[in-house]
Amino acid sequence: MAKKMSKKSTILIAAISLIAVMVILVMLYLNSLLKPLDVNSTQPSRFVVPKGQAISIIGKRLQEEKLIKNSYAFRFIVAKDKLENKIQAGSFDLSASMSVGEIANHLTTGTEDVWITLLEGWRIEEIAENLEKQDLDNFDKEEFVGLASSSEGMLYPDTYLIPREMSSEQIYNLLLNTFDLKVVQGLSEEIKASGRDFDQALIMASLVEREANNYEQMRRVAGILWNRIDIGMALQVDATLQYVNGYNSVQKKWWAVPTAEDKRLKSPFNTYLNTDLPPRPISNPGINAIKAALIPLESDDFFYIHSDDGTMYYASTLEGHNANVNEYLR
Repeated sequence: MAKKMSKKSTILIAAISLIAVMVILVMLYLNSLLKPLDVNSTQPSRFVVPKGQAISIIGKRLQEEKLIKNSYAFRFIVAKDKLENKIQAGSFDLSASMSVGEIANHLTTGTEDVWITLLEGWRIEEIAENLEKQDLDNFDKEEFVGLASSSEGMLYPDTYLIPREMSSEQIYNLLLNTFDLKVVQGLSEEIKASGRDFDQALIMASLVEREANNYEQMRRVAGILWNRIDIGMALQVDATLQYVNGYNSVQKKWWAVPTAEDKRLKSPFNTYLNTDLPPRPISNPGINAIKAALIPLESDDFFYIHSDDGTMYYASTLEGHNANVNEYLR
């Protein structure tokens, strides 16, 4: 009986010892994964964390960019130190000489860059106002407006990650270069196939951006406005009157609803008095509006209205248009 107990004790001790060894090995392995990938590295690497990116994706990218040994080690540290909601979006200077813990905590510190979103359909002044509100060290609104005054329509609306120290001129050039990359180069085939003068198509896109809410509507509106151009009919786009009026100090906003008197404004941008496109864009359109101007939806329609709920109604004749007005706007 004693021999049996002794044998069981021996087996138990051996099992415990084996488990202890395995635990130690796992801990040593994990500890090795948490150490720097290369303690001798002196080359910093710029690592960008987009807004809303999952911790698992960040870890995978850190491993792929050879900043850490293992993505799961990063996820372990983030969970252990409760950093899930502390990691920030932005760009960070990291190094393979940093431990996983150092990298994870560094991603929670203030980034040197600023995320900025510029909306489709904003005019130059609105872009400048938005940039002025950001935490930018060297931005000057008046300087930016002066630089961009001849570039309405070509300041590409998007979400940008920019260094805080960027100057007005550098930001202006960034928007222009992005327009060139995504529109001039990115839509080169569409521009060529459209058969339209691109400058005119861009002006049309700036109108469409202000007049429609989605790509389908944009294509329909673009087709209608091109139909009017083709027969020498006035476009009668309210957004052009809003552009002429500029900032409404009473309503304290841009793009205030125009009045009946505004239709008599003496301006080359008044598309009620003039039977052609405005001389230049009235806003900075997004990619969908530009594509809509290049690839409009063909139809026999010449009229459209917006109902109070945002639905658009179309007509090919003045009689049909008046019927839509009576039914949906009165």
